[in-house]
Amino acid sequence: MFIQQMAMAAPPAANGAEAPGGGFTIGWLVFMAAIFYFVMIRPQQRREKERKAMIAAVKSGERVVLSSGIIGQIANVKEKTVIVSIAENTKIEVLKTAVAQIIEKGETLEDVKS
Repeated sequence: MFIQQMAMAAPPAANGAEAPGGGFTIGWLVFMAAIFYFVMIRPQQRREKERKAMIAAVKSGERVVLSSGIIGQIANVKEKTVIVSIAENTKIEVLKTAVAQIIEKGETLEDVKS
């Protein structure tokens, strides 16, 4: 019985023709690519967009946390850099991209995200 069923099964495709069920494989790959996009790529693009907006909005007088962990107050904003006052009479010039977070008014260091 089993041998008869196997003999009646469709023969394999020849000459580059698509095998039965081949569309399922392509559909599955498209589905997995869409899941990958919505789970990994799109959230990363959104975070990067928010980060660029934050860096563009940096202005003098704001308290910031730098990517190195230094906390200071912005003294001056230039085109690609900012001058950050980290202590009395101590200022450093860093790239704008080094600003990791802006500390809002009334926010304490315990509230700062690590």
